[in-house]
Amino acid sequence: MKESLDPAATAALLPFPPLVAALRRAVDELARGAIACPPRQVQPLRNGASLLSMVASGEDVAVHKLISVVPDNPARGLPTIAGQVSVVDAEDGVIRLILDGATVTERRTAALSMLGVETLLGRAPRRVLLVGTGVQALSHAKALAALYPGVPLDIAGRSAESVARFCMELGVLMPYANRPRYAPAAAERPHEDTDLVITATTSSEPVYTQPARAGRLLIAVGSFKPHSAEIGAETVRASRIFVDDPHGVEHEAGDLIRAGVDWSRVAGLSTALGGPALAATGPVLLKSVGCAAWDLAAARVALTQASAR
Repeated sequence: MKESLDPAATAALLPFPPLVAALRRAVDELARGAIACPPRQVQPLRNGASLLSMVASGEDVAVHKLISVVPDNPARGLPTIAGQVSVVDAEDGVIRLILDGATVTERRTAALSMLGVETLLGRAPRRVLLVGTGVQALSHAKALAALYPGVPLDIAGRSAESVARFCMELGVLMPYANRPRYAPAAAERPHEDTDLVITATTSSEPVYTQPARAGRLLIAVGSFKPHSAEIGAETVRASRIFVDDPHGVEHEAGDLIRAGVDWSRVAGLSTALGGPALAATGPVLLKSVGCAAWDLAAARVALTQASAR
């Protein structure tokens, strides 16, 4: 049995620039049917916890991600998400790598958001509002620092204490990268120059309700349950909507479900690849729920990096 790589070793194999490029390829391949990605299986556990099994396969590689999601774990001093991603050679069926599941999820989700920026905003953001102070918010901050160093970054969270801890951790990890600014009212009154808002929270109720506006791209990644939403319904309905996985959002994207959107006007991100940037012409929202095809993209990068080393 191959040894599972720990979070640090997994992260080292998933630098953001090649991960964004791999996701661009995977988004296109999934839309064309070159990647098979059946719906995830969810097995309920005790006290709101669940076990998720996710599989995807391409011509070169296949992945199986098995992770547990336990909302009560932070109170126990344990991570909310734990598990592993098995990377399988599609030709001989040999397991080539076993990656840390939580780390793969964090980094490919943030990289997918960066692909959304590249595709829908079409340029480096002028100023970013990041709503959330958890591990997914931290991963997005790392991705922004790697791809858009120096972009002003405003942080909004539940409390001054949580934001202070987040900024301290971010400063220790990246002392010379983006200097985050605590903006307690940023979610209610974003800076005029803010053209990218990323919500990465576990909130069940909207944390961003500002009117939709042209030139400002919204990316919602935190909610993946049908009864939860991070973006206000009016803002959702007034936006041009793109999603990462058109097959999963109708069951998981609470932001869109609660807003009662017309699904015929919801487009996959694949339809915008290679086209003009759209955020400049009108309000745009990218809703991400994730799927195993994005884990497959991460597996490709990890294999390439591991081979090079």
